[in-house]
Amino acid sequence: MRLENKVIVVTGGCTGIGKAIARRSVKEGASVIINGLQESLGDLLVDELGADRTAVLIEDLTNDGAPERLVEFAVQKFGRLDAIVNNAALIATGTIYDTSAERFNEFIRINTLAPYLLMRAALPELKKRRGSILNIGSVNAYCGESNLLPYSVSKGALMTMTRNLGDTLLREEGVRVNQINPGWVLTEAENERKRAEGLGDDWVNQLPKSYAPSGRIIQPCEIAASAVYWLSDECGPVSGQVVDLEQYPFIGRNPQKDETIL
Repeated sequence: MRLENKVIVVTGGCTGIGKAIARRSVKEGASVIINGLQESLGDLLVDELGADRTAVLIEDLTNDGAPERLVEFAVQKFGRLDAIVNNAALIATGTIYDTSAERFNEFIRINTLAPYLLMRAALPELKKRRGSILNIGSVNAYCGESNLLPYSVSKGALMTMTRNLGDTLLREEGVRVNQINPGWVLTEAENERKRAEGLGDDWVNQLPKSYAPSGRIIQPCEIAASAVYWLSDECGPVSGQVVDLEQYPFIGRNPQKDETIL
């Protein structure tokens, strides 16, 4: 098993990509601390994966002292900490016309500052194990759609931080920092967003080829499969890298103009 005996913290682990990473990590031999906000969903995941291999801590990571408490909880529960997955994020629309300073700061606080503070809090434990950090970003980090301005900026900042610390922390502490930028992924939240926008229950079967060349959207479990490599020792000394997981070349590709964007 590729993650045998490792202890991994996964934020935003009660749903979507985080839940898929927690599941795959346990399958690969890890013990996992699941952090999120949905207590009932977290408890269900622990029941599914086993209380001997998983535990849940429900707390907003933007609370004062929350990152430190999460690290302490992991060490108390499983005796060590080998890796963290910064997956929790605020995903919502916003433009220059309707995003206040307070709202903009909320995106930065949740999507950029909270991961930074958790990395700081975890570093003393991670360097004991020559551990790893995996940040979950977004292909929107490169530009983003017009209605995703603050979200895209926050993920762009996270990507720069990954590259910066991937160099610094490997050299100074022996800790690897890498990032996955998912494209369009069919999470529970994405399904809810599309239905809230007025699309029918079968929207996922009516995808423009420009945005889903394969005819379907990426599944969370497929992102989780990639995450295993970055969390495992197979990654070797590779650090400061960002991999885009989308089903077409994201940069430099112009979608056909005759297809409706969902």
